[in-house]
Amino acid sequence: MASSNFIDYVKINCRSGKGGAGSRHFRRAKHTPLGGPDGGDGGRGGHIILRGNSQLWTLLHLKYTKHVIAEPGQGGSSSNCTGAQGKDVIIEVPLGTVAKDAETEEVRVEITEHGQEFVLTRGGRGGLGNLHFTTSTHQAPQHAQPGEPGIDEWVILELKVLADVGLVGFPNAGKSTLLSVVSAAKPAIADYPFTTITPNLGVVGYHDFQSFVIADIPGIIEGASEGKGLGIRFLRHIERNSILLFLIPADSEDVQHDYQILLSELEEYNPELLDKTRILAISKSDLMDKDMEKSIKKRLPKNVPHIFISAATMHNIDALKDMLWKALHEPVAQ
Repeated sequence: MASSNFIDYVKINCRSGKGGAGSRHFRRAKHTPLGGPDGGDGGRGGHIILRGNSQLWTLLHLKYTKHVIAEPGQGGSSSNCTGAQGKDVIIEVPLGTVAKDAETEEVRVEITEHGQEFVLTRGGRGGLGNLHFTTSTHQAPQHAQPGEPGIDEWVILELKVLADVGLVGFPNAGKSTLLSVVSAAKPAIADYPFTTITPNLGVVGYHDFQSFVIADIPGIIEGASEGKGLGIRFLRHIERNSILLFLIPADSEDVQHDYQILLSELEEYNPELLDKTRILAISKSDLMDKDMEKSIKKRLPKNVPHIFISAATMHNIDALKDMLWKALHEPVAQ
């Protein structure tokens, strides 16, 4: 099986540069044979820096990068000259990337804006030259500081897809089919579960050249929050979506029951997900008649807007776009 181009998790070893040593030099010239100390400071070691890049959508470029090493700083020299700083290493990452300490899993930063920079692993400070250690009673110090060592650490980078709308549903609910008809995205589509094993993004064109982004999240199964199926590996992508569009097929045995299972899995994973705006779409509505639609409507949750759609016949697809656009742009209640 060909490897996926979508990589949302990498673990890398970061080694920042060692600081340069301070100089113990004394000024010596033809007419000043016993000049005072003029040793310069050492240069700072190179940092390892994360930078947001809106043109990236995966961590694929870091898949085979196990070690990132920054340059050491240069030592100070005579005439109070500071050594050159070690060259920083810039790691460009897609928006939505979270950096964690690999040992404690403490979140260090979340990159959410293009051009945003964060010093992930700081380089060691350069040592002070002997000029800094002169006193009224000690005019010729022989001491200068060594540079601070760099930091050697393992860091986890996780990507949480940034999208306006996240599609939530069981495998084979029709999420990929819906994405393919409302956008130019071409996700894999087949009549069996887990066709989608990586998130797919699609840009949905709207009126007056406006648009919004939909993310097709791999299907959730009961127990996903405990690691079953694809587990929590893809649940984290839902955290970044402004709206959750629940998709349940019309041929489901119990739409209300399926909706509650999906809701429970999200709550188990992160209760804050329930604070997001929700819309319920009943897919594959071309498979039912009016009586079946009325029967299903009676059992739908009262507090969630719903719509019956069919990607095959394009029934209510434009109406769904209108619902999503309105939900994305209506003012948030205070």
